[in-house]
Amino acid sequence: MRGAAARASCGREYALISSDPPDRVHSVPWSHVIFRRETWAFGLGKFLSDPVWTFFLFWLPKYLQTTFKLSLDEIIIPMIVVYNASTVGSVGGGWLSSMLIKRGWTINAARKTAMLVCALCVVPIVFVSQTSNIWVAVALIGLAASAHQGWSANLFTLTSDMFPRQAVGSVVGLGGFAGAVGGMLIAKITGYILQTTGSYIPIFFMAAFAYLVALLVIHILVPKMEPVRLEG
Repeated sequence: MRGAAARASCGREYALISSDPPDRVHSVPWSHVIFRRETWAFGLGKFLSDPVWTFFLFWLPKYLQTTFKLSLDEIIIPMIVVYNASTVGSVGGGWLSSMLIKRGWTINAARKTAMLVCALCVVPIVFVSQTSNIWVAVALIGLAASAHQGWSANLFTLTSDMFPRQAVGSVVGLGGFAGAVGGMLIAKITGYILQTTGSYIPIFFMAAFAYLVALLVIHILVPKMEPVRLEG
């Protein structure tokens, strides 16, 4: 009897949920979001921070190989350590901001504080080029890679914090384009720096402070995150 009553109750609850009319689906033209300062905050955040991740993806193996004289087989373990560290950061960054929100922080303060923590965790990468110990270098790079993913988890969430859900895809698409342009430029810049100086120091210096600059830009453009009202 109890089982039948429970099933009946679940059935009524499901029927109540299903009775809600579906959300109206419509696309939001780019013209409605591209000139918003909130869109530019997200786009510039991607433009300034994505190149660091691009460097980790495409130049890190070459850096380890040339700096520490490693073979292709020998760089596998250091790379595994770095990318596993980034997995931890992707979870930790989201957890940190969520924990702060649960403690009563505003979304604006929680997201930006989490992003600030992540940005500060990237700064020590400036010392990578000064160490002769591969595992010290791997630890610093792993910390930076982890911080990048924590940063990205919060950066992407800014779009849903500010924009209605039907506009999130357009904003993220524009930001992804900006990040891709930044990644393309860093590939050229890195190649030029290495060709002319043979040193990774300027590259790690740029990476170390890119996130702090990006957070400053975001805060200037969106000092207080509020829901965006779009026309149309």
